Amino acid sequence: MTTEVELRVESLSLSGLSAIPPEYVRPEAERAGLGDAIELAARAASEDPARIPGYGSKLAANASGQREWEDYLFHLVHPDHLADHSVWPANPPEYVPVTSDFGARVRELASKLLAILSLGLGLPEETLERRLRSGQEQDEDDDLLLQFKINYYPKCPQPDLAVGVEAHTDVSALSFILHNGVPGLQVHHAGRWVTARTEPGTIVVHVGDALEILANGRYTSVLHRGLVSREAVRVSWVVFCEPPPESVVLEPVPELLLLADGADKPLFAPRTFKQHVQRKVFKMQQDRQQDAGVAAA
Repeated sequence: MTTEVELRVESLSLSGLSAIPPEYVRPEAERAGLGDAIELAARAASEDPARIPGYGSKLAANASGQREWEDYLFHLVHPDHLADHSVWPANPPEYVPVTSDFGARVRELASKLLAILSLGLGLPEETLERRLRSGQEQDEDDDLLLQFKINYYPKCPQPDLAVGVEAHTDVSALSFILHNGVPGLQVHHAGRWVTARTEPGTIVVHVGDALEILANGRYTSVLHRGLVSREAVRVSWVVFCEPPPESVVLEPVPELLLLADGADKPLFAPRTFKQHVQRKVFKMQQDRQQDAGVAAA
């Protein structure tokens, strides 16, 4: 009697085969999302690279194979006790104290702007900040998170064919942008792209997704992109003001709906900030896959 010996999977792998045997092929219904594990892990990490602390490059291809002309440094700047100081540059030596002080000042500015924006909605001035934190009684661990990103856009030989950052809205509540005076930030307004003025001594402030959700669309998350230049290096310093990732539920402020005498309906389903980021990344993946499919057709 002949006994059939079943090959170990490792033996199959080492045999040099170019296609797996049919018994290993999963049914079509199970194949959604399958792929090389290392490639998928790397792609998942790069889908939102601005959320990975340290140095990076958007030269890594996105799902459609397109690249962005940008390098960056990214890290948490506030609260200081949550920051990973191992990724903060040691040089120049003044980077740490200056950046820490900058983060503290932006945190104060965020509170002032959130108060003004609350009043603009006809709400008490503490409303938006309270909703962006964990509850009525906040402590140090419930504080807003300030993520700091330094964008470096090198000179580009073909700026008419590239972008520093593709069109997007920020997931944050507010984004604060400083620049080195080289134009490049564009916002989408009234159906066209408008270049932001580079006024010395000013900070550009964007409304992000989190605030749009709380305001039920009365404040709109700003669609923007970054252009590059053939003649000059562009640098921007951006602080993203975010709620804690899991302890806060983002949803339209109930008092805001009551002020409209029931005329306003919630435009956004409740979600944590982390869930919102995950949903947005997933939607970006779907959109890019659809675009790739259209281009290949």
